[in-house]
Amino acid sequence: MPTFDIVSKIDLAEVDNAINGAIREISSRYDFKNSQSNILRDELKINITTEDKYKIEQVQQILRTHFVKRKLDTSALEFLSVMDGRAGLLKQEINIKQGIDKETSQKIMKEIKNNKLKVQCSIRGEELRISGNKRDILQNTIQLIKEKKFNIPLQYINFRD
Repeated sequence: MPTFDIVSKIDLAEVDNAINGAIREISSRYDFKNSQSNILRDELKINITTEDKYKIEQVQQILRTHFVKRKLDTSALEFLSVMDGRAGLLKQEINIKQGIDKETSQKIMKEIKNNKLKVQCSIRGEELRISGNKRDILQNTIQLIKEKKFNIPLQYINFRD
């Protein structure tokens, strides 16, 4: 029985490359001259530190640009509120979304069932396993899910006959 998995993963090595590119751009930009702007990644969190709100927005934009250059989906970034840091600096945390949460999994399964596709869906932790009788039905399922926009980047892996 043909199957495939739907996952939401982001390559953390590419995230590091995007952050390093953003840091290089910040260090060379004129409007960031003599500023204390910094970007750090800790596991699945990115921390932005800078002096004012304008620079926070600029760093966000630079980071998004470098994500796109590295072919990373910016919908994997969840920007949290800006907080006051130490020494008069502003700080913002960004969560990197990994895995499909239960609510999104159920939305995907409901969408598949509403279109009456003859496939079986099962939630396996932070991924979905889709199985069906024919390869064509599974390809139609992938096309349907791609057309619908969910708030996370989705990848389709382990397509097996």
